[in-house]
Amino acid sequence: MSPDDPSARSEFFIVRAKKTAFPGNARVGFTATKHTFKLATDRNRAKRLMRDWVRFYEDLMVPEFDYVFIARAPILTATRDMGRDAMARALKHILKKYAPKTPTNLAKIVKCAA
Repeated sequence: MSPDDPSARSEFFIVRAKKTAFPGNARVGFTATKHTFKLATDRNRAKRLMRDWVRFYEDLMVPEFDYVFIARAPILTATRDMGRDAMARALKHILKKYAPKTPTNLAKIVKCAA
């Protein structure tokens, strides 16, 4: 991924997006590094939390992008509501700022603003 690719940061994770080679079907990846989380149980929990939050807001994801979510250490202290709020803000940021202006994406943007 290049530095020009869409990205958003939150207290709990970083999300990077890149235009997909397979439009219409966004792919999603999750990572929690050993450098940040020493225990495998912590890495697994971080990825499990991010998967839950993404599943809740998958309608905000742009089908023209592939996404990578990178966990940050404070994710282990996050509540479900805090994480979902952070995920919504990050995905809305990418949607509004970087998404191609297709009818489907414009409908999502209007829905976000309401």
